[in-house]
Amino acid sequence: MKALFLFLALVAGAVLVVEPINAQTTQADPGITATRVIGEVKGIDVAAKQLTVKTDAGSIVTVVLSDATTYSRIPPGETTMDKAVTITLADLGEGDRVMASGKTADDRRSIPTRKLVVMTKTDIAKKQEHERMEWRQRGILGVISAVKPDTKEVTISTRNATGTQPVIIPISDKVDLRRYAPDSIKFSDAKRSDFTELKVGDQVRALGDKSTDGTRFTPERVVTGSFRTVAGTVTAIDAATGEIKINELEKKQPLTIVIKPDSVLRKFPAEFGAMMGGRGPGAGGGQGGPGASGQRSGNGQAPAAGGASGGAGQGQGQGMRAGGGNIADMLERLPMISTVDLKVGDTIIVSSTKGADPTRLTAITLVSGADRLLAMLAPRPQPGAAQTPNPAAGLGSGVTFGIGLP
Repeated sequence: MKALFLFLALVAGAVLVVEPINAQTTQADPGITATRVIGEVKGIDVAAKQLTVKTDAGSIVTVVLSDATTYSRIPPGETTMDKAVTITLADLGEGDRVMASGKTADDRRSIPTRKLVVMTKTDIAKKQEHERMEWRQRGILGVISAVKPDTKEVTISTRNATGTQPVIIPISDKVDLRRYAPDSIKFSDAKRSDFTELKVGDQVRALGDKSTDGTRFTPERVVTGSFRTVAGTVTAIDAATGEIKINELEKKQPLTIVIKPDSVLRKFPAEFGAMMGGRGPGAGGGQGGPGASGQRSGNGQAPAAGGASGGAGQGQGQGMRAGGGNIADMLERLPMISTVDLKVGDTIIVSSTKGADPTRLTAITLVSGADRLLAMLAPRPQPGAAQTPNPAAGLGSGVTFGIGLP
């Protein structure tokens, strides 16, 4: 039963603690034990009666089937076999999640199995989309502006269509509190945390219920992280290694951006500037709201500030100029791109957790065409004040650009 519960946690979209391991070895792989293997189906050889399974840590294991092997499909979220349905090998597909029970080989590279528990790729996607919708509808996103250890409360600054609003979030011992680890990029990478790790400047995404007046938020789950957001001009691209060199706009220093398979790359089209109230590069206008985005791998991350859920262009222009949080929703709907779509000279914005090396950032989200986005985010020039020469002036503490969705 313990193994089944772990399998369910791994595939049901839950935020699961997985300790860092070396993907080159299976010895410390939590997806492999002496009696079971958990992972994603990468290949099916019906004639040879074998599955190729890849664990979350990157280990490749051959699952050896036989005529005696049984196949059971269970819905994501179930913690027992009560709703299991008997299926056949023909019902399996690549992308399905499986738990193979048996005696793992000594080299931990194969396992003969007599029992295979399956969660289909389609069922998992439906479960994840349901969870994302719940986070959009009942979620809040902001930056911690105050921490009160005596009452175990934090105050976050969150954006809405009228500007910035402080919201108090009490974090009791019953709250499922998680935190992004350094250099992690996925929502599911968040590890169990406690109140003492929270600090001013952290980004927060919480699921729960807001009070009638909107000043307090009672959470069920809270995910936090210390993020870094930078803007820069691309100076070199190495598609083979997934690394991009940029010249940071604010500090004028070179940085290396590492693109992982779970990083989300999007493009900010020129027409979005007009859609958001005409604030293209060099244009004037009101103060923009924060940018927000997250990873979308199979775990699909893209945030929506304060639970807002309208698409870009749905009456959002005024909200953007007034600091509207709907920019988060707009960023979620930007077209996806890949590394090959980037070119030297592009202006990009990158969000990353704060890692050990400040000159290397592992991208959670990268948005190209960022010169237009920066123009939207830039503060409104004050009458008689000198114009700021910093093109990244809008990337201040109010920019929530890191935590995504499950």
